[in-house]
Amino acid sequence: MAVAIRLSRGGAKKRPYYRIVVADSRAARDGKYLEQIGTYNPMLPKDSGERVKLDEDRARHWLSVGATPSDRVHRFFDAAGILEREQRNNPKKGEPGEAAKERAEEKAAKVAEAEEAAKAAEEEAKTAAAAPAEEAPAEEAPAEDAAAADAPAEEAAADDAEAKAE
Repeated sequence: MAVAIRLSRGGAKKRPYYRIVVADSRAARDGKYLEQIGTYNPMLPKDSGERVKLDEDRARHWLSVGATPSDRVHRFFDAAGILEREQRNNPKKGEPGEAAKERAEEKAAKVAEAEEAAKAAEEEAKTAAAAPAEEAPAEEAPAEDAAAADAPAEEAAADDAEAKAE
């Protein structure tokens, strides 16, 4: 007969209370059990001493006989120092799903496009800043030409005024 140390649920709806029991592995979860070796009340705070109560001597006895604890009960035994539990490692658990990966790729593409646009704008600003400095003398030259062209006309007008005065 395969014997398991597991939780048997009791308590009201949405108010769970568990017994830590030794039962035939084929028996129903809340069905017949061989012995109750403790209790677990998940409604109490984690630091409370009343949360998990174990009869350590009986737990050691059933483990020596060959009973296999469920994962949750194994955690209780590890916390009590009865049975060492290996840490599990599931590297795929923290990996995002396909849809999340696609969203991340789209976001990265948008960020890359924004950076390229910013660089292009900077280069245009640099080019525009350098171009007016070169074009400024070219723009000033026509203004000087216009002033020079106005100067002979003013001289001619002044000469005409002097001629009439004489």
